[in-house]
Amino acid sequence: MKILFVHQNFPGQFVHLAPALAARGHEVMGLTDEQNKRPSPVRVVRYKSPGEMQFPPSLGKTYAEHAERGWLAARGCRALRDQHGYTPDLIFGHSGWGETLFLREIWPEARLLVYAELLYRTRGHDVGFDAEISPGTDEGRVSTVARSAHLIQGIVQADAGLAPTHYQANSFPPELRQKLTVIHDGIDVDVVRPNPEATLTLPNGRVLRQGDEVLSYVSRSLEPYRGFHSFMRALPEVMRARPDAQVVLVGGEEDVSYGGKPKNADSWKAAMLSELEGKLDLSRIHFLGRVPYAQYLSLLQVARVHCYLTYPFVLSWSLTEAMGAGCYIVASDTAPVQELIQDGKNGRLVPFFDQQALEAALIRGLEGDPEAARLKEAARSTITEGYDLRRRALPRLVEWVESFGPRRV
Repeated sequence: MKILFVHQNFPGQFVHLAPALAARGHEVMGLTDEQNKRPSPVRVVRYKSPGEMQFPPSLGKTYAEHAERGWLAARGCRALRDQHGYTPDLIFGHSGWGETLFLREIWPEARLLVYAELLYRTRGHDVGFDAEISPGTDEGRVSTVARSAHLIQGIVQADAGLAPTHYQANSFPPELRQKLTVIHDGIDVDVVRPNPEATLTLPNGRVLRQGDEVLSYVSRSLEPYRGFHSFMRALPEVMRARPDAQVVLVGGEEDVSYGGKPKNADSWKAAMLSELEGKLDLSRIHFLGRVPYAQYLSLLQVARVHCYLTYPFVLSWSLTEAMGAGCYIVASDTAPVQELIQDGKNGRLVPFFDQQALEAALIRGLEGDPEAARLKEAARSTITEGYDLRRRALPRLVEWVESFGPRRV
């Protein structure tokens, strides 16, 4: 088949799938934003970047932005069709930014698949979950409904969709959910694994090793959606109880990936350090920012306790990778986490808003939970048995994609 992947940050979720399909003899290409400079495992073409778009602050703003990107992607595809004679048999695009919205008009005969990451919902998910940060209001719920328009349209137009977890698939209503198949992106358990020889060198020159009292926290950005405020508020008591503990945080410090910035500070890091001024031993807290993958993996491998907190929202790769690395995990008991972790079986779960429970669980892990070895082994087993990239996830993904193409002879 001729297969076209569409993703503004290609390869994104298709980083393993695209080359795997190419290796099976398919003609695979990626379409991405011209500003995307990420290395690609397959040939890519680029559409014109939307640039700085100006839309009035209205309920239709999000749809207008994504429709504009969708038109630019479609226009790039039209050039592929008209100037280069390119016609794919199958298109597989991420629906989150509108890039797939108009591709049926360019290639009406092509099969269209979408990566359906999450549908914004007004109740039971992230909206209104954390009243301190974002209280649930009529205005907020109406805005959420409006922001969902392009995602719904993307699923309606597609032949089928893929979601990485049941929680994320179930964010779509039944009439759309029936179009979705759940297959996780997969974790390369041959790379993401325990390593007793791992070390992590901190900016101050100190070298951390397995056996040291290390508490890790990882998020794309340090922000409330991933419980950064809850984690920081637990640290004064945790660090008082464990005077040798070293706390290492990985994640963007000045931006947000989800939600908004704080009202009275330039970043959530600044906001929390201001709130907790005088209560933290900053010599034992290490903010690394965004780091290379190998350094991030070394952190997971040396950590005695890994903390993962999240709103009811998209599940982070970092949790599945922490489990694959055999971490002792303390996590929030929110729905996306509960799909992977059972309290006392392969990790410790605490209520998202229970600061004392979080403190106690972190201290318990740092001081040496007698059940730690069993929980860590069970966490890795969960990933090796259900989320193994090479042996389970990738073969299923390839089979799913190929099921929409011509019968193989």
